[in-house]
Amino acid sequence: MEIIEDIIFENIDFRTEALKKGEYENCTFKKCILAECDLNTFKFIDCIFENCDLSLANINKVVLREVQFKDCKMIGLKFDTTDSFSISIAIDHCILTYASFYKLKLKNTVFFHSKLNEVDFTEADLSNAVFDHCDLTNSVFSAISLLSSEMEHKKNGNKTDFSDYSRLVPGAGIEPALPKKLDFESSASTNSATRANWEGKSSYYGQSCKTGVQLFS
Repeated sequence: MEIIEDIIFENIDFRTEALKKGEYENCTFKKCILAECDLNTFKFIDCIFENCDLSLANINKVVLREVQFKDCKMIGLKFDTTDSFSISIAIDHCILTYASFYKLKLKNTVFFHSKLNEVDFTEADLSNAVFDHCDLTNSVFSAISLLSSEMEHKKNGNKTDFSDYSRLVPGAGIEPALPKKLDFESSASTNSATRANWEGKSSYYGQSCKTGVQLFS
């Protein structure tokens, strides 16, 4: 595979001008359209995507190592099909709806001022991850590993420390007793993933949560 280094790609519609398959290192993509493009087995290392549209791109077996996405539209991306052993990304002011991070290791990943509606984080490792002013409406967190992750609510700026999780409302089951300081409102769901509206903290003792939640910032 050819190595392409230190190149700036700007204002290119890769739907009509196909991006050459290769290993891209230290490259920058500005205002490019890669929506629905086939990026199967491409490698992106130390790259920046800025103001790009990658919606519904095929990212099967793609390597994303130290890659930054800024002000990008990234609807429906299946990150769980990428090279899971190497993924290292940062999300900044992006629209990342209907994406999937199923079972991915996302330790130390930062999601900043982004729209993350209907995103699947089922069984993801979110240790030390940060969600800063993100909209997580209808996103699913089921059997996730949290360990010191933080979320800062979009509306009120209050920071939530994910490291204090304990019990979450089980779907279609009996709601466990929780400390009075919590503002935790159950919403019944027949989905296999737990559905809940959540604010505040509960105790988390270092084990992966066995139930999921929907968090609304």
